[in-house]
Amino acid sequence: MLGLVQTSLGLSAEWLRDNCRCGQCRDAVSGQKLFDLNEATAVAEIVESPHEVTVVFDDGHRSVFDRAWLASPVPSGHRDESTKVFDAGLVSASWPAYLDDDAERLRCLDSVLRNGFVLLRGVPTRPGTVLEVAETFGFVRETNYGRLFDVRVVKSPNNLAFTSKAISPHTDNPYRDPVPTLQLLHCLENATAGGDTAVVDGFAVASKLRTVDPEAFEALTRTPVTFSFSDATTFLSAFRPIIDVDPADRIREVRINNRSMQPGREHGTEFYRAYRAFRALLTEAQLSFRLEPGDCLLFDNTRILHARSGFSATGSRHLQGCYADIDALASTAAVLRRTPVAELAAMFDGPGGAAYLGEPVTQAQHMLLAGGKAVEAQAPDHLVAAALLHDIGHLVADEKHHDTAGARFLSRWFPPAVTEPVRLHVAAKRYLCATEAGYLEALSPASVRTLGFQGGPMTPDEAEDFAAGPYAEDAVAVRRWDEAAKDPAAAVPAFSRFAPRLERVIRPTRPA
Repeated sequence: MLGLVQTSLGLSAEWLRDNCRCGQCRDAVSGQKLFDLNEATAVAEIVESPHEVTVVFDDGHRSVFDRAWLASPVPSGHRDESTKVFDAGLVSASWPAYLDDDAERLRCLDSVLRNGFVLLRGVPTRPGTVLEVAETFGFVRETNYGRLFDVRVVKSPNNLAFTSKAISPHTDNPYRDPVPTLQLLHCLENATAGGDTAVVDGFAVASKLRTVDPEAFEALTRTPVTFSFSDATTFLSAFRPIIDVDPADRIREVRINNRSMQPGREHGTEFYRAYRAFRALLTEAQLSFRLEPGDCLLFDNTRILHARSGFSATGSRHLQGCYADIDALASTAAVLRRTPVAELAAMFDGPGGAAYLGEPVTQAQHMLLAGGKAVEAQAPDHLVAAALLHDIGHLVADEKHHDTAGARFLSRWFPPAVTEPVRLHVAAKRYLCATEAGYLEALSPASVRTLGFQGGPMTPDEAEDFAAGPYAEDAVAVRRWDEAAKDPAAAVPAFSRFAPRLERVIRPTRPA
């Protein structure tokens, strides 16, 4: 028996068993695990091919792994520390472009993940619009300040933010655990002298502190501090370090706010020396600018400190803000980052595992087998793509109209040479049943059943019109591969084998 798999894989038996993606181990639709690996396991046999690795375990279970999937890097989910303070400058974008162009929206969201913030310009100065901005990538996080809060001078404020006083660099809500990880500030009006905004990259400054004063960095990471807030209806408190690091010693959070920090008597000279050293570096690293009406600043509240200069009591300064969380933003960015091939692969790997209308293969196996038949026939790339994707409509619509639904779905990326055979493959079945002796009798029982609600064999006039169409021949070819792709004993090719062909026939997109 093999414990650690001594092959080119370099992976443990437990990891392989835990990551088996077969129908017994993963739910076909959600992709979630159906079992928990709670006993030791070992590998009994390994069979390797150029594209796949089959692993047989000591309990008899067989797992088939796509080599391309095994070789793909696993994202850590960690936001990289930057040692350059705002090297990218003030990254900004127009609100209309952000809304209308997925590439522009991804650039903005990636700026938050990479640089910590982005400034959207031209956001309508309609009260409440900041909530709409947050909802373009996630969900508003409600706090004791409500779903939406107004930053303006008020009588009897419960927070210095609601005065005209200067506010030093800080993160918001440090007295919460966890803190809101994103903040949005939308300028509705700014007709005062002063009131400029400043931001500071806390990750970059903390990283610099680790280099120039490692003792101070160590003190701020291992010394928790109480942060608290209270008013007539609220009492909040958290006991956390100013700089938090993960088990790999990477900076993951900066939490600092002199207005709510309550050091205890045990916080002596060492702590305050480290605090002043960090504060001095933060002051040097500020990037200042003026928020104008229509500007909306979106930033990572665990990384970016924000500040404000004092302003005159004359004139009006009105911002509206809300909180959100960065995991939702990262999720939206990841979805926008998916290539068409990656999105299709995810469909094959997820909902494609569902049963295929009573046939002895799954939806994904059927399409992969059809694509394989097209490759065996040495069909051109566009026709291989059509054969591979001919039933994608089953994964996006009901079975009665999967042909047109699939073609419509694929038209986002592929030209008519791919989408038209997909749209016509059901019509091709009806055509062949009407014009080719023995074709109807050779259909599988499930295919005969679906023929009934697909319209049955074509009439002579329908068949003549179909045959005259420009994509009839290709649609018939796809149909034949479709019917030949239902053998449960056939070797199913991996999706990755088709990826280069799909990439070659995807329509070029306009540059971002």
